Amino acid sequence: MSNSPNAFETAQRQFDHVAAMLELDQATRDLLRSPQREYQFLIPVRMDDGHVQIFRGFRVQHNDARGPGKGGIRFHPMETVDTVRALAMWMTWKCAVVDIPLGGSKGGVICDPHNLSARETEQLCRGWVRQIARDIGPLRDVPAPDVMTNAQDMMWMLDEFEAITGGRYPGLITGKPLGMGGSQGRKEATGYGVVFTIREALRELKMKPEDTLAAVQGFGNVAQYSVDLLTQIGVKVICVAAWDQSEQKSFTYRRKSGVDFKQLLEVTDSFGGINKAKAIELGYEILPGDAWIEQDVDLLVPAAIENQITGENVGKISKRVRLIAEGANGPTSLEADECLGKRGMFIIPDFLANAGGVTCSYFEQVQSNMNYFWEKDEVLGKLDTKMTAAFHAVVEMSKRRKVGMRDAAYLISINRVAQACRDRGWV
Repeated sequence: MSNSPNAFETAQRQFDHVAAMLELDQATRDLLRSPQREYQFLIPVRMDDGHVQIFRGFRVQHNDARGPGKGGIRFHPMETVDTVRALAMWMTWKCAVVDIPLGGSKGGVICDPHNLSARETEQLCRGWVRQIARDIGPLRDVPAPDVMTNAQDMMWMLDEFEAITGGRYPGLITGKPLGMGGSQGRKEATGYGVVFTIREALRELKMKPEDTLAAVQGFGNVAQYSVDLLTQIGVKVICVAAWDQSEQKSFTYRRKSGVDFKQLLEVTDSFGGINKAKAIELGYEILPGDAWIEQDVDLLVPAAIENQITGENVGKISKRVRLIAEGANGPTSLEADECLGKRGMFIIPDFLANAGGVTCSYFEQVQSNMNYFWEKDEVLGKLDTKMTAAFHAVVEMSKRRKVGMRDAAYLISINRVAQACRDRGWV
């Protein structure tokens, strides 16, 4: 981990680059390149064997000029406060680029959910809320699930918040179970949003879906629904890279005739890990975990974690690849991004590509607050409209300013947030 780029430094460098392009004044730059507020706290949990274990938790609120903070909570053994800071900043830009009235936040706990019982996980969720309850809320900061957290975790957190405050606040948190204030389509939203932007990018590049081969990194929620919808629109996904819990390492599962989404899902655990032995029985080739990036395909979809395309492996990307859709947050290092730019690669940047999740979370928040819920087709239709409009706005900015898609997306989002800060009289 020590050799990995610092995610927050990467986020700040990306911001500084575009702030210079926008010629932002120094006060606005100082306000937007760091979080407005951040919290670090300890969560004691009595484990099943009776001993008390102390976990470290975080919540970072980057900017709320455009609306309440919004952002997921990660449970991960390698979580760091700098990663949370970066994700909170990226969430600010993500909400702005799809033009929803929310700011950017992020949370996390250093833990490995694989090693926690359901009771221990529940106590950790409730403990996290107890530490931060005064600083979150439907009109202040709205959490959501993220890496290795789920709808049940969100429900425990909501229940704890309501026990503390003595009311009913379904709009506090999104990603809740259906029937308890959750939204239809929320589970599919991030992955489907990725594919909505891919669909538009294929049209922009004059590529036919049925002639397009894809390689996907990850098989968690985002990757699963990306693979599902890519297959539905005619793209052939020939491999996915995923973790195998029994061997504690990742592998690339390849089938040149195309992966079978529903079949592969049957040998996948709740964290997106694929059972290697069962995948072999289904006819998949087992390649090293990083082999996904070397495949001779037209489209790459990194949909796992940050810093996966780096200066060290960017040269392994096939010359055939024309399009990269960043389903994960921060999957491409600055050095790799520069190399891809020189190649003329069309990149759908993370905070545009994976904004479907927060967009549908916004829809869930709206529905929860008004206590009226839409049907699934309506939710996904609204999501498609939002993602398509945002994509074309970024393409238009890219052509007008003669910059890449990442810079174009940043130009739109940072300008919107900066304007909100000016309108409020903060700068």
